[in-house]
Amino acid sequence: MSDTYGDCTLLDAQTAELVDWHDDVRASHDQEFEAMKEIVQRLGAHYTDGRAEVGFWTPELLDADIPETDVYLEVLTPTEDVDPYGHDSLTFTRERVPLERNGEFHWGVVDGMKPGTREHLGSLYQLAYEDDGEWKTVPDPLAYSVPFGAFAPAELYDMERLDRERADRDYFQAFGTDEERIPTSEDDGVPRVDPATSMVEIHPGTATEAGSLGGLARQYEDIGDKLRAGEDLTPAERNFVGYDAIQVMPVEPITENEDIHEFWAVETEGDEAGEIEVAVDRPDMINWGYDIVISAFSATNPAILETGRPDELVDFIATCHNLPEPIRIVFDVALGHSDNGGLKLLNDYYFEGPGMYGQELEYPHPVVRAVLLEMQRRKMDFGADGIRVDGAQDFTNWDPELEESIHDDDYLAEMDHIVQEVGGQEYRPWMIYEDGRPWPREDWELASSYRALIEQHPHSFQWSPITFAHNTPALLTFWATKWWRVREVADFGGNWLTGVANHDTIRRGTQIDPTVEFNQSPVNPYLGETLPETLDEAYNNPASSMLFHCMLPGVPMDFIHANMRAPWGFVRDTDSLWNVKVVSDESKFLYWQVRPQDFQHEQHFQRIKEMGFESRDQLRKFMNALSATVKATDYDLDVMAEMLSAMEQPLGDDLSAADLEAYAYAWMQDVHDFANLTHWHDSQDDDRTAFDLSVREFRQERQWLLSDLDYDREDFGYVHPTEGTVVYYGLRESPDGDEQVLFAANMEGVPVEVSPEFLREEMEVPVAAEGWNVELAAPGVDEDSDEFELANSQAVVWTREL
Repeated sequence: MSDTYGDCTLLDAQTAELVDWHDDVRASHDQEFEAMKEIVQRLGAHYTDGRAEVGFWTPELLDADIPETDVYLEVLTPTEDVDPYGHDSLTFTRERVPLERNGEFHWGVVDGMKPGTREHLGSLYQLAYEDDGEWKTVPDPLAYSVPFGAFAPAELYDMERLDRERADRDYFQAFGTDEERIPTSEDDGVPRVDPATSMVEIHPGTATEAGSLGGLARQYEDIGDKLRAGEDLTPAERNFVGYDAIQVMPVEPITENEDIHEFWAVETEGDEAGEIEVAVDRPDMINWGYDIVISAFSATNPAILETGRPDELVDFIATCHNLPEPIRIVFDVALGHSDNGGLKLLNDYYFEGPGMYGQELEYPHPVVRAVLLEMQRRKMDFGADGIRVDGAQDFTNWDPELEESIHDDDYLAEMDHIVQEVGGQEYRPWMIYEDGRPWPREDWELASSYRALIEQHPHSFQWSPITFAHNTPALLTFWATKWWRVREVADFGGNWLTGVANHDTIRRGTQIDPTVEFNQSPVNPYLGETLPETLDEAYNNPASSMLFHCMLPGVPMDFIHANMRAPWGFVRDTDSLWNVKVVSDESKFLYWQVRPQDFQHEQHFQRIKEMGFESRDQLRKFMNALSATVKATDYDLDVMAEMLSAMEQPLGDDLSAADLEAYAYAWMQDVHDFANLTHWHDSQDDDRTAFDLSVREFRQERQWLLSDLDYDREDFGYVHPTEGTVVYYGLRESPDGDEQVLFAANMEGVPVEVSPEFLREEMEVPVAAEGWNVELAAPGVDEDSDEFELANSQAVVWTREL
């Protein structure tokens, strides 16, 4: 350890200045919330001028009558210069530094703490206090780095250095100038990032072999090198490009299953030891990202950091910003609830009570409200260009007079107003809300306008009704029965995210129960001969892709797993209570996503096979039985185990609840591995991926398609009568009047012939008889014909210069 660090000391004069500042801020504001928005910016641990400034909000210590003299900052400094991972254990010096209490807060300026850097692990810290002879700890909810997870001590990190050395500072500093690489618009004196033209959603945990942000950065570095050199991309690499934005699924720290995860365990006995040995491990949890604990939200989930360094997230962002065609990064922010694991990390003031997804948060509390907003600000300061607010309809407060929960739109407005500062540049991000209010009211799907927040914030975007969770294009008549929602996209979808494929919709597709014969089911028989083929075609579909990228307004969003026609499901090994139920809910995954040869492949389902399952059909039978017992027993694991013991299955005739939990854990791990895109690179079709990329490039070249249709000169409709085929058609015209785009697609049904002449008779606006050139035709369509026979999922786009 460097001689510069150690012998941590509270600096009395600087601490007094910090407390005085706190008092001055409170005195200068009439509203407590306004004061708290300023005060919380100095909570947590900040390394500046060679010292650590720390602050904790601790009302629970006052409630418990803990004397100030029994409260300390516990500092754990590694005895060697090491990176976090690759060790079975690490040795730390343990020091406890007194802090100064000021009302519900504890403050301190501490000398001697070691800052974490790209190369080395820094001092870890937590609040520690003695209560009735027992030492207890309080984690930092506003930490910047938690290399061993949210349930372990946080790391003091040199964030000023991280920002100073980021490789995309020029990208940010150009905002609002003639040199900017992506467009911004002025918003109350601050640049706001403009919306993208099209976007792809990516799950970092399964997108690359490494399953990390570092692996994703390398993926885009390789692509960037090829683009600069003029080299061809592989079919798999094509699936990642053609977009000017990436929405990464949540990168916040997540809950842990304490029965199977232990990444930090103090092995030295005695609370007073000055040097301790700690068993450590890289967090290897699998999760789709939404089971967050709120605490340490401002840090990055170490399960997707191969280095344990916050730099890894910044490097990924900088790589995308510095591509020949820059790509915006959109963070998926899930601040609408906490997993129950958050109860172990945050004081009770943070929580309103149990809710649908764990714990509802207490948004009206002025400190909680300010802390949550500060968590968002710190996370976005890693350099994101946009923010997608997960489940905005879930931000609610209980109104005792109305006896119902009301939407906290004032809080959502506060989220929208936050100013980021990255690379010396202030800006506001592109704002996207997922909001299906009045969900979960029974009639929500019919009643939701998906425009409530757009109307309040005209620059903001929302997920469209076609994009929202309940979206099943694998079913016959989907495009006919959902026509009214598709038409809404044309009418006023300019501020919507559009498209059918995302992390939620494919999962909904895999939950459809195909219990009747395939050719008699409501599944669209024209999409494929098997259920996996059908699902692949439903969510990676030439007609729907051309509809959203070449015709309709808004910002089309695809999902990388759909682009790759790779499996996707609900994956998490972080819930010790509900993991068996979650797996039972996914029982139909075996029908929709797993071919017999996939199961038999030696790479796949290794853990399940070790348990004795020899075939997909045998596993299907067990999964169906498991699902049935959940319903029959109201999820009583002991009774479920007894019932399943009576059937013929490889787990034995004396099953226990623990056996079912072990099975569920193995299933989650196997599905997570099965969904890793690396397995599916070699199966990418050259023609299909080239066509999909050409569709996205068409959109990028015509960014004016973002705007709503002008029905004085544009049109969108479908052919009546349908006669067994749902044919969508449309006409778009550029604002300058120099180009028209003509579109026809067989969204579902029997083959049908289309041509510009045919569309002239259908449309309500004049369509020229001549001058049309085929710009795009779905694979299998003869581009040289005057008339085109379009089979199910095929489409044609013509263009005409004016």
